[in-house]
Amino acid sequence: MAQVETQRPSIQPFLPAGGPQLSDEMKACIQNCLSCSAVCLQTVTYCLQKGSKHAALEHIRLLEDCVQICKTSADFMLRGSPLHARTCGVCAEVCERCATECEKMGDDAVMKACAEACRGCAESCRKMSAMA
Repeated sequence: MAQVETQRPSIQPFLPAGGPQLSDEMKACIQNCLSCSAVCLQTVTYCLQKGSKHAALEHIRLLEDCVQICKTSADFMLRGSPLHARTCGVCAEVCERCATECEKMGDDAVMKACAEACRGCAESCRKMSAMA
């Protein structure tokens, strides 16, 4: 069966020049936060379907915490909130915890992908929180 190639439209969630300017570092952090939020949200569904230790209340709660803090941090940066460094600091902490828990699930590709997204977000949020 032939593979169908689809061209992805380029989505630019930032205003063009002339609008409020975000640094390249902040844009990358926003993208990492939004990506991590999406990955963790999809992982919640995966874990609930998988059951057992994947569906443990503490694990699901941590994934949901990660989803929410990532969205919040992205929102604070997009709005230019002077408190964005504080939300990014919390986001880095939650993402690190989530990555650690996901890695404990063993040799599972979905959990590894989630941990990777969380670690990437944690790293960029740590940098962002240190810049303030």
